[in-house]
Amino acid sequence: MKDALFPLDFTFKVTTLSNDFTVQDASGLTVSYVKQKLFKLVEEVKVFNDESQAELLYSIKANKWIDFSAAYTFTDGGGREIGRVARKGWASMWKAHYEVFDQNQDQDFIIREENAWIRVGDALLGQLPVVSLLTGYFFNPSYLVTRPDGTTVARLKKQRSFFGRRFTVSQEGEFQGEEAERVTLSLMMMILLERRRG
Repeated sequence: MKDALFPLDFTFKVTTLSNDFTVQDASGLTVSYVKQKLFKLVEEVKVFNDESQAELLYSIKANKWIDFSAAYTFTDGGGREIGRVARKGWASMWKAHYEVFDQNQDQDFIIREENAWIRVGDALLGQLPVVSLLTGYFFNPSYLVTRPDGTTVARLKKQRSFFGRRFTVSQEGEFQGEEAERVTLSLMMMILLERRRG
């Protein structure tokens, strides 16, 4: 995943009991397979090289039991911590707001939902029979990844699809060192959380 070419496509499976998706880069190559086990007290996500799950690339684990303000730590396949993402609890009630930290616990990115009204429309119309089947096609939220100074480096956007199953991450600025890894892992965890919220 370190040398993956942007844009990246996240495509969720809708036929499994676990919450999982594949990640393909711009060349169409599968660069990872993300699997979240359901019904765990402490959330944990495993990122493998592909659907065979032969090689564990990363683990993402919550720092506490299910909580709307939990932090999620990233470790590589060797167990080395490479950063974390934390959901800003009350700030995320209206618009999704996450903060990304490096391995030294220094904040280096912020993820914010661009338009909260899309979430409101999706939630309201999603309660109506028949219409709820179409909301995933017409309501497509997007999320900006910025540095603390406001510089945009990436954008995640939901693509038109039934069941809200396709998302694209585009690069909008330059990354240094392990920044692309941290941003991608943060967006993986964020989208799992946001899909659950609706």
